[in-house]
Amino acid sequence: MGGMTQPVYVGIDVGGTNLRSASFIGHSATPARKRKVPSRQPATHETILADLAQAVESVLPPGISHPAAVGVAIPGPVNPRTGVVVIATNLKGWENLPLGPRLSEKLGCPVVVGNDANLAAVGEWKFGAASGYHDVLFLTVSTGIGGGVILDDRLLLGVNGLAAEVGHIQVEPDGEPCNCGQRGCLETVAAGPAIARHAIAQLQTGAAHESALRAFNDGDVSRLTTVQIGQAAAAGDSFAQEQIRASGRRIGRAIASMLALYNPAVVVVGGGVSFTGDLFMAPLREAVAASGLPESYWKGMPIVPAALGDDAGLIGAAAAAMGSA
Repeated sequence: MGGMTQPVYVGIDVGGTNLRSASFIGHSATPARKRKVPSRQPATHETILADLAQAVESVLPPGISHPAAVGVAIPGPVNPRTGVVVIATNLKGWENLPLGPRLSEKLGCPVVVGNDANLAAVGEWKFGAASGYHDVLFLTVSTGIGGGVILDDRLLLGVNGLAAEVGHIQVEPDGEPCNCGQRGCLETVAAGPAIARHAIAQLQTGAAHESALRAFNDGDVSRLTTVQIGQAAAAGDSFAQEQIRASGRRIGRAIASMLALYNPAVVVVGGGVSFTGDLFMAPLREAVAASGLPESYWKGMPIVPAALGDDAGLIGAAAAAMGSA
């Protein structure tokens, strides 16, 4: 492999639990080598740079000393123009880290830094469910709700790189407090923890006596998780299924507002909650159609599940690197 003529790119997906990296040869979306290690907690700027350099080196093919470019997906606000990580959600020590320039200096190649949801949108656009489209709205629904918008073949960034934070559209002005500082964000009513919270509240007031969810956690409904609700829904529990549907409807109503803003050609929905399939996607699509928004915005427009799964951020980071070198 020492005579490899195609460039090698590396994508890194930084998570609160794991640090994942993969190398990609040429403009392929299939990883040549992958690696996953626990994220260091807490960290310093120096240990972060050392860990990321090691993450790159460990996935390079034999005979390759450094990649053509590296992309890094960060769970939190990032300024992709300066390469500065403002903060990384659930990770201590990453605050105000000039990751792009410092890692580029360390590795001797270009380094692109982006928000993980933005880069997952790039991944789905380049290699996944939005391939071939020029205007894309992407949402990821899991512990939080993130997003990314591609307009006219360009990722929408905003002046500080903070655009398209779709999870922080306010949908209930007097709703639950959100980590962002607002109340009633979409994230607080429709993300994974919100699904569990709504279900727990109903079960504690005596609803759904026959639900299988009452058997989880030795009958302690206050400890119910979104994963357990998904399991019960998949097994046919009607109360659990309704919790997933309700989240789909809430997301669908919010998507209708986003269609009026961005007018995409396709909407792609990823993240753990979307893995429940039509149970989530069908009411989501129905809510868009029932929103009252003119048909020209949504008629015939595909609303589809993401295709890249857990690797969307990793592949998107590599795709951003491919575009930078």
